[in-house]
Amino acid sequence: MDLDAFRRHGHAVVDLVADYLAGIEDRPVRAPVRPGEVDAALAGAAPETPDDVAAIMADFERVVMPGITHWQHPRFFAYFPANASPPSVLAEMLAAGIAAQCMLWQTSPAATEMESRVLDWLRDAIGLPEGFAGVIQDSASSATLVALVAARERALDGAGNAQGLAGHAPVTVYATAEAHSSIEKACRVAGIGSSGLRHVATDGAGRMRADDLAVKIAEDRAQGRHPAAVVATLGTTGIGAIDPLADIAAVARAEDVYLHVDAAWAGSALLLEEWRWMSAGVAAADSFVFNPHKWLGVQFDCAAHFVREPGVLTAALAIQPSYLTSRETGAVVDYRDWSIPLGRRFRALKLWFTLRAYGLAALRAMLRDHIAWTAELAGRIAAEPDFELTTPPSLALLTFRHLPAGVADLDADNRDLLERINADGFLYLTPHTHRGRAVLRWSIGGRTTTRRHVAESFERVKALARA
Repeated sequence: MDLDAFRRHGHAVVDLVADYLAGIEDRPVRAPVRPGEVDAALAGAAPETPDDVAAIMADFERVVMPGITHWQHPRFFAYFPANASPPSVLAEMLAAGIAAQCMLWQTSPAATEMESRVLDWLRDAIGLPEGFAGVIQDSASSATLVALVAARERALDGAGNAQGLAGHAPVTVYATAEAHSSIEKACRVAGIGSSGLRHVATDGAGRMRADDLAVKIAEDRAQGRHPAAVVATLGTTGIGAIDPLADIAAVARAEDVYLHVDAAWAGSALLLEEWRWMSAGVAAADSFVFNPHKWLGVQFDCAAHFVREPGVLTAALAIQPSYLTSRETGAVVDYRDWSIPLGRRFRALKLWFTLRAYGLAALRAMLRDHIAWTAELAGRIAAEPDFELTTPPSLALLTFRHLPAGVADLDADNRDLLERINADGFLYLTPHTHRGRAVLRWSIGGRTTTRRHVAESFERVKALARA
């Protein structure tokens, strides 16, 4: 493809994306295809000769689009949002066109220095202390992994990297059963193992009990283990529980255990002064992560990972072969030492575009709307005699349950209702199990979602439940 053709087809792609976003509300939220349908429509082998771009684009519409679940749909209430604002999309186009590999300061100085600056913007916007330095990871899962590797090496004085883990007493990590599954995965990848993850008891609202954390750490020390890290969650995935960070931080300080804060979803709400109480005690944390790609309109992937002592992180991750040295080594930040991959995309550009194009005030207004509409939805659910609010709103997340009269197996009824809701295509929800019961989970966070979309969606839920 020559540049003239690229220019022509590029304009057509922008038009396609704009038309897609303009008409997205007319599409079913979840892809209606069955397993194997897309695969069957794809060619069995790569072509030997070039295909015409027009034919490729036609197949994109015919084969790909029917198999897409529309995360930008205003009635997408599943999982957590993964917003992609138009300014962020433009920045991704520029980053793809420039195609810089931003592993070192020298391999693209603008990428490194912009990353440092926009993360300072975010740090200040959410009220983290100035001492925290930031890096963009691909996801909160990766941030948790590197945090646990750093914690492991701090607990073992670097011996894990040097000698492996086989000759050492087991390392332990602490989180609640409500915490994200990425914590257990990080324990596996970091060599700590699932058996090294201790589940701390929770209170009636699903929050970590700091007293039980202290007991479990003491028990492990008495048995010769190495307590290395505790992961506190601000906004658990299932019900939005907010761990008491100040109490947990006090235990972590007393026990000299690394404290990582997973605020992947709820961290965006720290832009709001009225929600800053969630982060009380964060100054004592060793690391903190939240995802602008969830609730702030920044194209996936973009996780803002802040560390109080960068040297703890780089000591665990940095390896210095001669081919990665430069005249600036040691005098500048080289972000390849802050994450698992050597290669790094120019992720800071989309964060810079989005923050500048909207401004913090507009983002705060969007967050407040979503939180208010969730409270309104909770009121609607509570007012219906055949529905039950199973967990109250936490920011923009709640869970609920259908309670039809005369039905013996309510769990089966709720699982069936969820399948009918999602197959209907009008809205999209995800399942959860809370206190042993099947519930429906509703998360509001779409950039284009309005109060009307929430109200209409609950009316559709009632109609499907009572059909």
